[in-house]
Parts: sequence; C-alpha cells; structure tokens
Amino acid sequence: MIFDLHIHSCHSHDCNLSVDDILQHAVRTGLDGIAITDHNTVAGSLLAISRAKELNLPLIVLSGVEVSTSKGHLLVLGINENIPPGLSPEETIEIAKEKGGVVIPSHPFKMTGIGNVDRLDVDAIETFNSSCIFGENAKAKKMARSLGKGEVGGSDSHLLETIGFGVTEINSEPDEFSILNALRDGKTRSSGKITPNDIMFLRVIMGIRRRSQAFGRELHRIHSNLFL
Repeated sequence: MIFDLHIHSCHSHDCNLSVDDILQHAVRTGLDGIAITDHNTVAGSLLAISRAKELNLPLIVLSGVEVSTSKGHLLVLGINENIPPGLSPEETIEIAKEKGGVVIPSHPFKMTGIGNVDRLDVDAIETFNSSCIFGENAKAKKMARSLGKGEVGGSDSHLLETIGFGVTEINSEPDEFSILNALRDGKTRSSGKITPNDIMFLRVIMGIRRRSQAFGRELHRIHSNLFL
C-alpha cells in the first residue's frame, strides 16, 4: 500500500487546503492512504477520517499531528488527542507513546528538524520529504539505516499539487492497527520526487500570506479589547 504520511490542511497556520479537497485529490492521485499531520493539532486528521467515511472514499486515513517540540518537529501517528507543543523531544515522545502513537522525526536535518535521534525512542524516521532540497533526505536515510529504524516518506504538502510527491510503501493488512505496527516494525520503504522550485516558491508566498492574515486578525482583536 502507498501512503503519503505528511500532509497539512487549513488547520495548520501555514496552509489553506480544505480537508475534502485533500481527500479527493489523494484518491485521484491513486494513493491507498494518507495522514493529515497539521501543526500541533489532530483536528484536521480527525475531520479527514470522518469525511472519508461520509464520502465513502476508497482511502485509508490515519490520525496524526506534527508536534513542535523544543528541538524541532515530530510526526505522531495514531493518536486522537493533542500533545502540548514546546516540550522536549523526550517528553513529547513519552506522551505520544502513552497515547499509543507512532513517533517519527519529520525532516530531521532541516532547520525545523530535531537532528540526530540516536538517543531518542523513535519508531521510524522520515527519510524522504519532498521539500528537502539540500541533501537532508540522504542524511536522514543514512541515520535510519545506522540505527535500524524504518523509513517513512511524505510530501509535507501545503498545496494540492504536491500531495503524493513523497510516499511510504507499507507492507501490512489494510487496517489502522496493522499499519501502525508495520511502521513500528520497519515494514516500510520511502520514495518520491522533490518539489519543483516554482511550487516551493508558491508555498512560501502562501505561507507568508496566511501568517500575515493571522497576525492582522490578532492585532484587530487586541485593538478591540483595548479601545472598544
């Protein structure tokens, strides 16, 4: 089965994709499954699970989140509750595993990654991220193999066009329990293609615009509280 395990929706501060659009595009792309992994919230993934069932889509949707730890980002799959951001990687992993989650460092060698994980109890490592263009994927793959960890791929998509650019081939039965265990057991393979520069540029612009809009709304709220 082929999954894109790293997709963002409008529940992330830097993305405006609707959950329905993501689901339908994933089906058109031919994916067997996805995980929506928004920044610090499982809301998008839980909505996706519900909507996929309502729309009767031939798509497996895993719950997930990309948690911002004090050192960088961690994907956690298979949980239905948020994990507080800003904790140490060790604390985040402990909470994630208490909730039954699968822990995967996302793009570990990007600026927002956590770097070397040899002392962390992670289940697998994201060794292909389609937004990594400076050799970070090769370093992540080398680390995963040296540590004997399973390899995961994801698009890190913030745009419909890039969904499926990074994927994980999972050797398991088509149910959530089996898939999560296959991720833990390393029954996976990562692959994909790098996002073209023009699409990367568009993603940056859209992210800046969305953050600017959020900042404007916050300023308006503060002004209203102070002067109205």
